[in-house]
Amino acid sequence: MKILLIDIEVAPNTAHVWGIFDQNISINQLLESSYTLCYAAKWYGESKIMFDSIQKSGKQKMLDSVHKLLDEADAIVHYNGSRFDIPILHKEFLLSGMPPPAPSKQIDLLQVARRQFRFVSNKLDYVAQALGLGGKTEHEGHTLWVKCMNDDRKAWKIMEEYNKNDVVLLEKVYDKFKGWIKHHPNHNAYSAHSCCPNCGSKKLQKRGTAITTTRHYQRFQCQQCGTWSRAAKAEQLSKESVISI
Repeated sequence: MKILLIDIEVAPNTAHVWGIFDQNISINQLLESSYTLCYAAKWYGESKIMFDSIQKSGKQKMLDSVHKLLDEADAIVHYNGSRFDIPILHKEFLLSGMPPPAPSKQIDLLQVARRQFRFVSNKLDYVAQALGLGGKTEHEGHTLWVKCMNDDRKAWKIMEEYNKNDVVLLEKVYDKFKGWIKHHPNHNAYSAHSCCPNCGSKKLQKRGTAITTTRHYQRFQCQQCGTWSRAAKAEQLSKESVISI
């Protein structure tokens, strides 16, 4: 299974406003809407981190390169990407007259954090530090994005470092979360041999029986990521265990 980890950075909307608190901004006040500045991505398990930006390649070439990556991926790992990164990229593709990339499974680690755990904060920086995985690259804040919009080369170097480091953190958090992810794309669909559905490891230990309303199945736990799974086929019940009604 080809798993892509991705993170994008976008420019803020620019508008005319009369105040700074509780503003209601109409469309005719909007000077420029948000757009993708850059992206960082890597294939899971590989060391190379890919980066492209409007400053490095121009908008269309950048969109072409990220579209190609999404097209090749069987699954995509992101943090809040289901509501942010992926819809923004889809908007960019649409506005540029590009077709949709090939369908892929989405693994949103923010949704995993919210559903499976109760961290004080679900921000990637907090979760990564709580797990002892390091933190985000420090920067000057909003001004960095403004400087990149104005083609400041020094700012772009910091932005590239920041963007790439987010993908590094993303992969580390993914490894920690993997055994807890419900409905993870099943590695068995991509393997000729039985393996852990979440990580693809063949180190499965038999751990009791999974029982449904009418059947029972051999249960396994992955010794690499901790995922619980069960055999695809039900075990045959003994005659002594069958009760006639």
